[in-house]
Amino acid sequence: MFLKVRFWSLLKTILLLLCISGCSNDTSVKYLKLGHGLDPSHPVHLGMVYMAEKVAEKSGGKLQIEIYPSQQLGTERQLLELLQIGSLAMTKVSGAVMENFAPKTKVFGLPYIFRDRQHAHQVYDSKVGRDLLIESENYWLRGLTYFDAGERSFYTKERPVNQPDDLKGLKIRVQESVTAMSMVRSLGGAPTPISWGELYTALQQGVVDGAENNPPSFYTSRHYEICKFYSLNEHTAVPDILVIGKVAWEGLSGEERQWLEAAVSEATIYQRKIWREAEEEALEAVQKAGVEISRPDKTAFAEKTKSILDEYKSDESLYGIIQQIQAIQ
Repeated sequence: MFLKVRFWSLLKTILLLLCISGCSNDTSVKYLKLGHGLDPSHPVHLGMVYMAEKVAEKSGGKLQIEIYPSQQLGTERQLLELLQIGSLAMTKVSGAVMENFAPKTKVFGLPYIFRDRQHAHQVYDSKVGRDLLIESENYWLRGLTYFDAGERSFYTKERPVNQPDDLKGLKIRVQESVTAMSMVRSLGGAPTPISWGELYTALQQGVVDGAENNPPSFYTSRHYEICKFYSLNEHTAVPDILVIGKVAWEGLSGEERQWLEAAVSEATIYQRKIWREAEEEALEAVQKAGVEISRPDKTAFAEKTKSILDEYKSDESLYGIIQQIQAIQ
């Protein structure tokens, strides 16, 4: 039954895309359609808008990126599947979802793998980071860049999570990620995968007791209307990954690829700049809306989740990547 529902959902999205593409009659212009699940006010969306503007500028209007936010074209997993078959050109997904298509990217979801924000950016821009973007080509996907998605922390309805034991008995929404589920489970919570677009209702109806995400996502999703406790334990720093389908990439000329890559590079710098401002604005806004913000000691959380890192020692390839990340200064 699940597979049947998923098939019809995917078919509806493909038909919508065909309808959209049928509206573009100018054959002298190449259009790349980009779908994602974030709100249009989100700083990652704004980074992609900036990228689209730069592509149009550099190409003299010959290459255009059309952006469809707010899950108009499907969930993150569905969008990646559309990229694989060539029905959609580009998307933005969380690194946590990407691990289902490029397994080595799961290292980004490991708790406290990064020392701080600067270390995370250094990793994203290093050879290790670039290699992980290209690894997804084996799955008909090509990563273009990492957008800053800050640190993820717990927000809950009934009580704050100021120590790991506070998670006991709580159902916490996670992304479709084995690593994210292991992280919540190691802290004593019950991980519950739910798509981003369905989470508000799930929180309202008590399907889950809380979730975990960065401040801008907590704010733009309006989850603060239901969850009045936000505990900034900052357990992971999973980036958002801009992805182009291999079908779409191979359909670009050398010059078109240069325009796109140059625009992506500039958009990455811009997006990381506005992210910090968005975080501060989001925390201030949710606090004014009555959310209790706490900053618990991270030591206990790091100690409880350390076993997850140790599990990868038996995987020589993956543990080698972890060691490379830890060695970057």
